[in-house]
Amino acid sequence: MSDAENRPTNFIRNIIDADLASGKHTSVQTRFPPEPNGFLHIGHAKAICLSFGIAQDYNGKCNLRFDDTNPEKEDIDYVHAIQKDVLWLGFEWAGEVRYSSNYFEQLHGFAIELIEKGLAYVCFLTADETREYRGTLNKPGKNSPYRETSIADNLALFAKMKNGEVKEGECALRAKIDMSSSFICLRDPIIYRVRFAHHHQTGDKWCIYPMYDFTHCLSDAIEGITHSICTLEFQDNRRLYDWVIENVSVPSTPHQYEFSRLNLEYTLMSKRKLNTLVEENLVEGWDDPRMPTIAGFRRRGYTPASIREFTKRIGVTKMENTIEMSVLEACIREDLNDNASRAMAVLAPIKLVIENYPEDKSEDLVVKNHPSDESQGTRIVPFSKELYIEAEDFREEANKKYKRLVIDKAVRLRGAYVVTATRCDKDDQGNVTTVYCTYNEDTLGKNPTDGTKPKGVIHWVDAAKSLDATVRLYDRLFTVANPAAEDDFHAVINPDSLIEITGVKVEPSLADAKAEIAVQFERQGYFCLDNDIKEPGALIFNRTVGLRDTWAKISK
Repeated sequence: MSDAENRPTNFIRNIIDADLASGKHTSVQTRFPPEPNGFLHIGHAKAICLSFGIAQDYNGKCNLRFDDTNPEKEDIDYVHAIQKDVLWLGFEWAGEVRYSSNYFEQLHGFAIELIEKGLAYVCFLTADETREYRGTLNKPGKNSPYRETSIADNLALFAKMKNGEVKEGECALRAKIDMSSSFICLRDPIIYRVRFAHHHQTGDKWCIYPMYDFTHCLSDAIEGITHSICTLEFQDNRRLYDWVIENVSVPSTPHQYEFSRLNLEYTLMSKRKLNTLVEENLVEGWDDPRMPTIAGFRRRGYTPASIREFTKRIGVTKMENTIEMSVLEACIREDLNDNASRAMAVLAPIKLVIENYPEDKSEDLVVKNHPSDESQGTRIVPFSKELYIEAEDFREEANKKYKRLVIDKAVRLRGAYVVTATRCDKDDQGNVTTVYCTYNEDTLGKNPTDGTKPKGVIHWVDAAKSLDATVRLYDRLFTVANPAAEDDFHAVINPDSLIEITGVKVEPSLADAKAEIAVQFERQGYFCLDNDIKEPGALIFNRTVGLRDTWAKISK
């Protein structure tokens, strides 16, 4: 099957196929244009995979262009974080990183062209007056009293704006379109405003900054973008996009296409609200593993392949919908089930003493790193008389459904021997502290010769050589599927979204764990070493995802 036959199909790709077949375009040029005012989230990942993926599949190019027209809310740290996210997802942009600010001189020239054509004017209405004059969805707007200012005066006034001779908010340059239009975006929109703000790329060179709707389409035209892909909230604004392109001397004529944005259960997709979570210290930062940011997913142990597969599964349409979190979690489970190496960690340790094991003996057991992938090799796991097992893996008495360690019953220790519990010690509160057992020396890698079969398999770590670790159990940040619909999303923050467990015992091989690379803790879930550990040598593991969808079970 050819690469073309393997490509995903959607309405945007159908348009591109038709454009190439008709000769409207001979090549494909897309772009990804984030504003550097926060970290990218999973919704942006969908847009990245779409725009960069189309460029890859059609042997075209995709630009990374920062829409940096709002210096007060932007930061160079966000610029760097966004570049890191795009590269991590597996994509490379064409040529150098671009900025809308690269085109400020050209954009200024385009604004002067509109003034000279009588299609733009400097307006001195206040912000409140501008809103009042704009009208509503049911009521047309009315013309500004400054709408008929002469071209010469508008050119002079715009020069004063550029030269810093007017105050912020005193006036703005507006396009002259149609105050009675049924589309509010065409009611003489502001295209330039005065801002005395330091810009991370241009410094203090400019004190006027173009608006997004003016900048975006012209940047596309300057870069020769053939298919400008954005989300549905910009659908009405396409009228303004096209108006600007039609009325200035652009070097090319791009076209905008809209698709539905990604809405994901139990998350927020508003940068403003995500920023609130960060600013109010409700999360650790933009890369908190509970955040729906790409950096958060990376810190949690998600893989680029799992994110790309997720965007592939949900598809590209014009229909608004909300995706279940289980769809995303299924993608990472499937990826890690196939690719993550295994290790053993005991989260709630109790001592297991093998009474008939020699006091001075210690073994190095060879254990597979993956049950079905031989290429992942093996590792050495120490074994001796005293081990740690999970407290929940032992009961003095249990029914037949309990497949773990019970008095007078046998279980297999993962990768080791069959043991039979004989008795236990308890503390003053009645909690089991130590379990005593015997082992069958002839069961390493094989079943007992007497034909009995152990009831189950439990994990363990060597007491003497285990390492201390901390485990962070991350869960959904909100208790409701659609927190954005709440009057106050603060009220539905999940108090159990992070549970930190100390005193965890892990096998020695985890001393070599790599940050962000998930490992399956046998029978526990997938975990990765945190990428922001303050104490050198400390082991802090973040849970990527459980082995099963516990939320689905709860909802049933």
